[in-house]
Amino acid sequence: MKKNKVLSIDKKHIWHPFTQMKDYETIDPKVIVKGKGVKLYDIDGNEYYDTISSWWTNLLGHQNKKLNQALKKQIKKLEHVNFSGFTHPYAAGLVEQLSKKLPPSLSRFFFSDNGSTAVEVALKTAFQYFQNQGNREKKTFIRLKNSYHGDTMGAVSVGGVDLYHKLYHPLMFETLQADSPDCSNCPKRKSEFTYEARETGCALECFASMEKLLEEKSSEIIAVIIEPIIQAAGGMIVYPFEYLKKLRKLTLEKNVLLIFDEVATGFGRTGSFFAFEKAGVVPDLLCLSKGITGGYMPLAMTVSTEKIYQAFYDDYFSNKTFYHGHSYTANPLACSLAVETLKILEEENLPESQKDTIEFFHNTLKEFGKEKFIADIRFTGFIGAVDVVEDRKSKKSFLPEKRMGQKIYLKSLENGLVLRPLGDTIYWFLPLVIKKKDIKIILEKSLKVIAEAVRE
Repeated sequence: MKKNKVLSIDKKHIWHPFTQMKDYETIDPKVIVKGKGVKLYDIDGNEYYDTISSWWTNLLGHQNKKLNQALKKQIKKLEHVNFSGFTHPYAAGLVEQLSKKLPPSLSRFFFSDNGSTAVEVALKTAFQYFQNQGNREKKTFIRLKNSYHGDTMGAVSVGGVDLYHKLYHPLMFETLQADSPDCSNCPKRKSEFTYEARETGCALECFASMEKLLEEKSSEIIAVIIEPIIQAAGGMIVYPFEYLKKLRKLTLEKNVLLIFDEVATGFGRTGSFFAFEKAGVVPDLLCLSKGITGGYMPLAMTVSTEKIYQAFYDDYFSNKTFYHGHSYTANPLACSLAVETLKILEEENLPESQKDTIEFFHNTLKEFGKEKFIADIRFTGFIGAVDVVEDRKSKKSFLPEKRMGQKIYLKSLENGLVLRPLGDTIYWFLPLVIKKKDIKIILEKSLKVIAEAVRE
């Protein structure tokens, strides 16, 4: 199909996600036709560094030969089958592989389709867990300010980003909100920049809000849901490991479940296989998706403890069955890709073997601090972010109507990069296989693009 025809059909019929379509009355979206390694190629032959891993899904680079081969092999055997009453070796193989990477307590796996559905499963499971035991008082969840857990209504109800969620409040169930451990905007932070939130000099004053809710309302709280180590869509907010340690201790004391949403952070993104490993704590429910298939196909899992599973295990007429499912649950094509992804991570010792590359990424990103238009720098593993402002010293932000993040994004495309912003926060979500030379080019170009946009 020719470029003009693609654009004509797109503008006439297609409604893109998280996009104000009026913006594209005078701008043509890039027509991407190919991917290779860490780059994307458009229909005109232009190349772009995929610095956000195609919405945080691509783990091992585009067109990975081993993943391609796994998909070709599987498609000759079984493309899909109902997973209610049937099973298959591709799902069993994935569970076997994933179990080796998880603490023994996380032993029961429920399949679904994407990050939002993994969260929905976790919320419904947590609620029914207490209901099945006759505890009718627990009816609410604690979420963080600036939290994002997906776009289905349950996930929206535990979200805290007003830009995405405020409109839907009449449709949402009630939840409790705790303050976000937002080091980038914390007046108690003594370090100039957040970096990995290891030396902020604070006393975790941000935990007081969470502690107060758990101390006063634990009898009605089902669970706390949180992204460990970093709040991704909420602004790439990196926070101290100690916050999770305190949270796990208190939730155990108060008989409140702990849900970790590792949809964005799982499978090596933060420099450890799972982000929660950095804090040395284990949740009751774990949500996984995005990178699980290397970015090839939709697949998600919600992993629970045996204790939670046993609360549903009973005679049929006990009415304790978990009535939840999806048409494409445990799709064999996706499962086979996930198995191969885990094999590659094991064989290449990822992310451990990329420690030097991660350190190079962080050290290079620190150089952005020389610019007065960079308010904060933060990173963990292959994820990095900077806040762009008019002036760091005066803490003066750009007026929203200037749409600085959007200007940087459009200018990045002109320079062979994909810098998709979160407001005026520019971030990088790099694949695990990236090389230092590519990081150097990406960050040099990124700084150039940001500086030009600010000057203009």
